[in-house]
Amino acid sequence: MDVAGRELLAIYLQDHHAAGTAGVRLARRVGSRAGGRSELAAVANEISEDLRTLERIMTELDVEPSRSKDVVALIAERLGRLKPNGRLVRRSPLSDLLELETLVVGITGKQALWQSLRATRSCSDEELDLLLERADSQKGRVEAERVQAARRVCEET
Repeated sequence: MDVAGRELLAIYLQDHHAAGTAGVRLARRVGSRAGGRSELAAVANEISEDLRTLERIMTELDVEPSRSKDVVALIAERLGRLKPNGRLVRRSPLSDLLELETLVVGITGKQALWQSLRATRSCSDEELDLLLERADSQKGRVEAERVQAARRVCEET
């Protein structure tokens, strides 16, 4: 890969790292709010592991995370908590739905990352196959919770 290609790959990985940093925070919050439901907590742990895998891949490719991008992503994640949800005092079921939808979108982006790394031959196909399978599993489990959250929103109306 030429210098320009390596620079673009570094930016791409840094962008995904920033999104992953915010995604881990969101996943942990959603997982902890789920209480005894282990599926979302397990997904949160897997998403955290995926971020560590990305960091290892970045290290192997001699790419440092962008602290400024990570900070901006974390600020955006926190600001996302302030969204109006139709309630003033207590949590709305709409908040659960939107957070779960955000997780689905994030997992879909992570799948695209793993597929792009496969296309650039930056990692082993075997490792990427496992990461893609895990992302697909994560998306299915979060999607099932999202559908339940959508039903709760409809019951409120």
